Amino acid sequence: MNKELRGHRDLKVYQLAYKLAMDIFNASKSFPKEEKYSLTDQIRRSSRSVAANIAEGFRKRQYPKMFVSKLADADGEATETQVWLDFALDCEYLVSEKRVELVKGYEEVGRMLGAMMSMPEKFMPRK
Repeated sequence: MNKELRGHRDLKVYQLAYKLAMDIFNASKSFPKEEKYSLTDQIRRSSRSVAANIAEGFRKRQYPKMFVSKLADADGEATETQVWLDFALDCEYLVSEKRVELVKGYEEVGRMLGAMMSMPEKFMPRK
């Protein structure tokens, strides 16, 4: 693990997940009012949950199975967010270019999480 890594905010995957969640928050501000308690709420919750699960996992990294489990939860939330992005596109709340940009971001998050899950020992705290 990089010596500079002091907390979850130092993880590139966390930074990207947080940025994507904020992008979704801003994009979803223009969703119709009737979607407030359905699509808008769901896409905001799942996108925020990606970053939150990464942070929780990092905090539990001294327990490799818990660390990997939280990262798997983050990956699942990233996939759920992509489904909501598909709905937002098909309901014509989101332009195709924005959806493509966000999906590419979540695919990158997924690759990063996969690499972390395959080598959790690299993230263990020093003793």
